[in-house]
Amino acid sequence: MELFNCINVKRVLSPASVADNTAQVGQIIDHQNTHAAVYLIATGSLGDAGAEFTTLLEESDASDMTGATAVADADLLGTEVLASFIQSDDDKCFKLGYKGVKRYTRLTITPANNATAALLAAVCVVCPNLMPTANPPA
Repeated sequence: MELFNCINVKRVLSPASVADNTAQVGQIIDHQNTHAAVYLIATGSLGDAGAEFTTLLEESDASDMTGATAVADADLLGTEVLASFIQSDDDKCFKLGYKGVKRYTRLTITPANNATAALLAAVCVVCPNLMPTANPPA
């Protein structure tokens, strides 16, 4: 089976240089008419010794994430710990799957001990119920 016509890619965090400990809050992803989702995180240079980046996935039925809660471990594929990273994880990719039933999710990456430019980006790959998918992705 080919993958190209079975997925859509949604921007979560545009490639950014993060130079402090400000949480990087991703775009809200709508899971209506989808049956699978995987968040992909890519790092570039993560300069500060001791820097840590904690990943959190939240879910809600509200489009503005009102009442958002952390996704239960049972509704994750992989773990938030495995999708988190440290300064020595330059130029790596991480993934975190969602199999919950809420309509919306949001990924946040929160740095600690980060004082210089750390490069990171994230996308969400969703599998729509209707295929083939559009190119470029909708």
